[in-house]
Amino acid sequence: MTSCAVHKSEKWSKPIVVKVNGVSIPRADIVREVQNHPAASPAAAWRAAARALVVRELLLQEMRKHDLAAEPLSDNDGRQETKDEAQVRALIARDVLTPEPDQDSCRRYYEQNRRRFRSPDIYEACHILFAASRGDAEAYARAREQATQVLAELQKNPQTFADLARAHSACPSGALGGNLGQIVTRDTTPEFERALVALSPGMFSPIPVETRYGFHIIRLDRKHAGRELPYEAVAERIADYLRERVERRAVAQYIARLAAVARIEGVDLADTEALRVH
Repeated sequence: MTSCAVHKSEKWSKPIVVKVNGVSIPRADIVREVQNHPAASPAAAWRAAARALVVRELLLQEMRKHDLAAEPLSDNDGRQETKDEAQVRALIARDVLTPEPDQDSCRRYYEQNRRRFRSPDIYEACHILFAASRGDAEAYARAREQATQVLAELQKNPQTFADLARAHSACPSGALGGNLGQIVTRDTTPEFERALVALSPGMFSPIPVETRYGFHIIRLDRKHAGRELPYEAVAERIADYLRERVERRAVAQYIARLAAVARIEGVDLADTEALRVH
């Protein structure tokens, strides 16, 4: 395989030509593809986009050799594959064998990763929200000051939390004394989550908690610890994960074999991360 790595710096000096076995990848196609490859710099995004299109062209050329045909599939949301996507799928299905994970492999993965397979902790919590946008500096400062004042009142009279929530909270839960019911951490923003998990039952946050919604005073009433899930409850999920992992590796190896006998100009497929179907 002949490969030309033309991007040696992070300057956006696009290669003159990108080809696969003499077939040019139009620059306009690469520019359109860039949006699908977020990267640290425009040059890195351009390289990733070019590699993705080179991989696709490799697969399409292989498909044409064998005159494969495939009908585009649709999902339940009405989205449909493109013709190229359908053909690539058919080629991979024909040429890449993915063994089914056996029970021993699934059980072994479960035993080695037990901490991943547990139900989430459940929190019963209340809060008072002082809503403000970071874009309005005056309102933001006012919300912070109000939250600090109400927090000082709570520190003197913790039993007034529900009354203060009804009087001040901008959240609909204020009408319920700030009661959020039972929540798990993924129901909240990261900042709210960090403050919540740091509390012990009966405590409220020692300082106002800042999130994109404004400032919160949080009280944790109860915590129900999650439990380890039995193997039977997660066996199918583990099998899906192992199957996908093996398939990704097999597809990368298949593309690497195609690239090894191809003439590729303008990009370098030596990066194994590039060897996957986009």
